[in-house]
Amino acid sequence: MSDLNIYVLGAGIVGLTTALELKRDLRNASITVIADDFYENTTSYVAAGIFRPTSGDFGKSEEITRKWIIDSFSYWELLRLSSESSEAGVKEISGYIFSSEHPHIVRNKYLEKLVPVYRKATEEEMGLCLGDWKYGSYFSTILTDTAKYLKWAEKKIHMSNVPIRHEKIRAFSEISGECDVIVNCTGLGSKFLCNDSSLTAIRGQVSKVEAPWIKHFFYGDYDTYIIPGFDNVTLGGCRQYESYDKKFSQYDYLSMRERCEKMLPSLRDAKLIGHRVGLRPHRIPVRVEMEEKIANGRKLKIVHNYGHGGYGVTTCPGTSINAVQLVRRALTEKSKL
Repeated sequence: MSDLNIYVLGAGIVGLTTALELKRDLRNASITVIADDFYENTTSYVAAGIFRPTSGDFGKSEEITRKWIIDSFSYWELLRLSSESSEAGVKEISGYIFSSEHPHIVRNKYLEKLVPVYRKATEEEMGLCLGDWKYGSYFSTILTDTAKYLKWAEKKIHMSNVPIRHEKIRAFSEISGECDVIVNCTGLGSKFLCNDSSLTAIRGQVSKVEAPWIKHFFYGDYDTYIIPGFDNVTLGGCRQYESYDKKFSQYDYLSMRERCEKMLPSLRDAKLIGHRVGLRPHRIPVRVEMEEKIANGRKLKIVHNYGHGGYGVTTCPGTSINAVQLVRRALTEKSKL
């Protein structure tokens, strides 16, 4: 498909992954990325990056959710096995999830049938972290260092001759020039761009520490997690519904650190590197669908890919592949007119 112009709005992990998938699938199309926030200013930069989807459905059906998750895992696994895995920040990781209250917390209907290992934790393993744990699971999965991946993805986009424009789009009608399809990956920005009242922010905050002795991830109750990455360890977390505050909170930091140190007392010796705060774009279901709009007398075909909440890293390859399929459908329909 030549002489096609496709605009991707957004340069977080969803936008960049979608642009890469579009270029791979539509090699001769002209693709342009437009965004006003990049790298450390994106929500993606804050993410711990572990492949661990919610056990609930965030697509329109369990079938769609499962397809997104399977496609995403395949994408990350192929990248992990490639020669670019280190530069892209993708590696295998294993660890534990414990709960002192609910057995369902340590189960995951999607991961159990997908990852290489997902089993019940042994009694000895239940003692690896301090706490009155009654339930536990051990599993292996994939970790993506989003700081590395965003740089890698942007580099690949530049190498593919895909221009990136630094521009804030407040309405689809502001996009100038010939345009066959717009792919909207603006995350929380879609709340206003699309007037989408179903989209809301869930505030998150994490801390990065030096703790090279931590080799496995650990999850506990109350959204507590300890996740070793490439260069540091992420301590979290918090999920504050409908909070739009992007400022660092000392209270949240002290609460998270106390919970993490209760699980692993050795973290008291971990040197603090810094903090990251982000607003997760939460929507149920995640919006991956095609829409037509009339703007300035022009009929615009728009493919939406946003609303991933705290699972953008986990599911963005799957939703991006889905979005590319919708772009192809939009182009096919246009060619028949």
